[in-house]
Amino acid sequence: MDIGYILSGFAVGFLVGITGVGGGSLMTPLLVFMFGFKPIVAVGTDLLFAALTKTGGVWVHHGKHKSVDWKIVGLMAVGSLPMSVITIYVIKHLMSIGKEITGLITYALGIALIMTACALLVRSFLMRNKARDTESGPISTGRFTGNTQVAATVLTGAVLGVLVTLSSVGAGALGTIAILLLYPRMSTLKVVGTDLAHAIPLTAIAGIGHWSLGHVDFTLLGSLLIGSLPGIWIGSHLSAKIPEKVLRPVLALILLLIGSKFVLA
Repeated sequence: MDIGYILSGFAVGFLVGITGVGGGSLMTPLLVFMFGFKPIVAVGTDLLFAALTKTGGVWVHHGKHKSVDWKIVGLMAVGSLPMSVITIYVIKHLMSIGKEITGLITYALGIALIMTACALLVRSFLMRNKARDTESGPISTGRFTGNTQVAATVLTGAVLGVLVTLSSVGAGALGTIAILLLYPRMSTLKVVGTDLAHAIPLTAIAGIGHWSLGHVDFTLLGSLLIGSLPGIWIGSHLSAKIPEKVLRPVLALILLLIGSKFVLA
């Protein structure tokens, strides 16, 4: 166990507790730039880290708040889980024929970070200015109707499946934006709970896939968990005292700069 990893886990967990997003988008660049991990190892480790840390949140949303729309979770998973498996297979194939995949992972990570930075700003705007009523059913209150709404939800899941598996980034902020746009009348609490519930199987499948390829550092994973769990708890309790309208733009700017560095590397 490295005290630096534990402290990093605490810092990221604290920020996630305050802002509600930013786990993968902060943790993966931190592991690459501060500790010198290969991007592929940082991505693989962070995916399992995300799956484990998000589980407690879903337990609260489902059990206490009843704020998970499992039908939407299922539709997104129909797209995301198979695409995650296919993406892992493609990575494995590229490795088997000797192709260098670090550049691919690094570029995907940069794009995902830039998209997440934009999503953070848009998400704040939507949640602040757009009043939504609680829906009577997910499909009937969607932006489209019938099979078109179903197809759009599955396709959104598929895009997230590829992006998250390649970068470990996007399951939170990008998933939330997607649900907000597809289901504009859904309550904010249910948007967050549904996105969180979809992120767990996606990050778990992607993380296990990276594990099978040898891209997970379990000593690092344990250290991050030791730090992040109390960090999330403390951050969650302090979130009401720290102005979100200040934190989110700062976080978005940081992610935009880091993402640009990855893309231009």
